[in-house]
Amino acid sequence: MDQIRYIDYQDGISAIDAQYKRPGLVAIHLLIEGGRAAIIDSGTNRSVDCVMQVLAAKGLQPQDVDYLIITHVHLDHAGGAGELLRRLPNARTVLHPRGARHLVDPTKLIAGVATVYGTDEAERSFGQIVPIPRDRIIEAPDQFGLALNGRNLLFIDTPGHARHHFCILDERSRAIFTGDTFGLSYREFDTSNGEFIFPTTTPVQFDPPALHASIDRLMHLSPRNMFLTHFGRVGNLERLAKDLHECIDAFVSLARNLRDAGPPRHGLIKREIERVLLARLAQHGCRLKRESIMDLMQMDIELNAQGLGVWLDHEGTN
Repeated sequence: MDQIRYIDYQDGISAIDAQYKRPGLVAIHLLIEGGRAAIIDSGTNRSVDCVMQVLAAKGLQPQDVDYLIITHVHLDHAGGAGELLRRLPNARTVLHPRGARHLVDPTKLIAGVATVYGTDEAERSFGQIVPIPRDRIIEAPDQFGLALNGRNLLFIDTPGHARHHFCILDERSRAIFTGDTFGLSYREFDTSNGEFIFPTTTPVQFDPPALHASIDRLMHLSPRNMFLTHFGRVGNLERLAKDLHECIDAFVSLARNLRDAGPPRHGLIKREIERVLLARLAQHGCRLKRESIMDLMQMDIELNAQGLGVWLDHEGTN
């Protein structure tokens, strides 16, 4: 296996590259406190060896991991959870109450992913999903508290991207691990103006008012940093929250304008998302060529367009 890429931050926090699709796309966060560890999001089955190698590099044994915390059960975040748990004899998996059953019996989850990605691509990307035993699961409702070797973690229910999504406030560092609630921010788009961010409207549970409210709720906790699964630590939080709110509204507006566009609608939504993001990147000072930007964003644009289409079809019926 190639050299595993990981980034060490302050307060015992590291981001491990999950080696999903490309470098710098999916981060698995490792939190260490006094020789005990928690892992936040698992990546896919193909990420498991990466995690084990980083644990060893940090002098940790598999039995030193107390918790495997999954922000939500989309498979780029949770696909490797069952296999990783097999390697961690003392760990329990912490899940949103709405998501736990999908990892105990992943049948519906696998079917849903095949619908989004296609059966062959789902198999290539995620492999066989290993179920998690019910007796190794902790369900974390809103305001649930957990201690990692005395270090307090607070779980916040954050719907909008998915109804089975929570974020985790680490009270020691005043950082929040946000999964997908606080959007996507790839380091390739950093400029002298700081980080670039945009929301993810992945199918099938995008809910704009709930996502706006979840972002505001996170900001009301006065975090110092956010740690995004896509990808790693961001600061400048007031500006980034404002940018997310604006971009959510822009995506909703463009989708509504195309509600009655007929069968070409998906392609038109993709084109409009691309237009919005390219304009925002130019305003941010990004100097990458369009081809490079599209290489980095192509999958997100496709999934965002799918999610906006599903939302349009259900708006007003939920």
